[in-house]
Amino acid sequence: MLSGDVPPNQTIYIKNLNEKVKKEELKRSLYGLFSQYGRILDVVALKTPKLRGQAWIVYGDVTAASAAVRQMQNFPFYDKPMRIQFAKTKSDCVSKADGTYVPREKKKKQEEKAERRRKAEEATAAAANGASAQSNGGIPASQASRQGKPSVQEAAAAPNNILFIQNLPHETTSMMLQVLFRQYPGFKEVRMVEAKPGIAFVEFGDDMQSSIAMQALQGFKITPQNPMSITYAKK
Repeated sequence: MLSGDVPPNQTIYIKNLNEKVKKEELKRSLYGLFSQYGRILDVVALKTPKLRGQAWIVYGDVTAASAAVRQMQNFPFYDKPMRIQFAKTKSDCVSKADGTYVPREKKKKQEEKAERRRKAEEATAAAANGASAQSNGGIPASQASRQGKPSVQEAAAAPNNILFIQNLPHETTSMMLQVLFRQYPGFKEVRMVEAKPGIAFVEFGDDMQSSIAMQALQGFKITPQNPMSITYAKK
C-alpha cells in the first residue's frame, strides 16, 4: 500500500476511517494508537465533506512514521481497515482548513519557540522527578513502589487472566483500550468503570496471555502525562 512516488517523511496519511466517529474521539483514539511508535507532534482530522474519513499524523521523526505505516497497514480501526501511506507533506489546504497554516518564515519561528518551551517543560519535569526521587531515599517513586512493600492490589493479586489498568487519562474510551490490547493474543474484552474514571479491566484468555500484554504495555503513555500502571486484577 505504500505510495512509491512519495518518499518517507514525518507525516503519514490515513484514509478509509469510519466517518461516524466524532472528530475529537477520532483524534484521541488515533493519538492513543499511533503514539506507541514515537512522539506525535500533531493529529489532523477534519469533518468537511471533502476530507471525511481521512487523517494526518505528524511524527517527530521519519523512523517513527515508517514504523507506523508498516505496522498499522489495514489495522481494523472502528471496524474499518485503515489505508496508510506517507503524506505528500501536510498540505497547505489541510493546514488552512484546520487553522494551522502559517507562512514558512513565521512557521520556523513558531517551531523554534515550541522547541524552547518543550525543553523548559522537560527541565521542569526532570527537576520534579529528582525531588520525588529524593523523597524516596534516592529511588524514583515508580521504582520505590516496586522495590518496597507491594501495594494492596499487587500483594493480593496472583497472576490471572484479568489485568487492572490505572492512571488512565479521564478521556480514555473503551475503544482506545481495545485498539491497544487486542494486538496481543487471547484478548477478550475491556471493562471501563464509569464511576471511577482513570481505571479499567482488560480480560484475556489465560494468565500467560495477560502477562504478555502487561509486559508489552506497562508504562505505555496514552498522553505524555499518563503512563499506564498495569497489575493483575484482584479476584
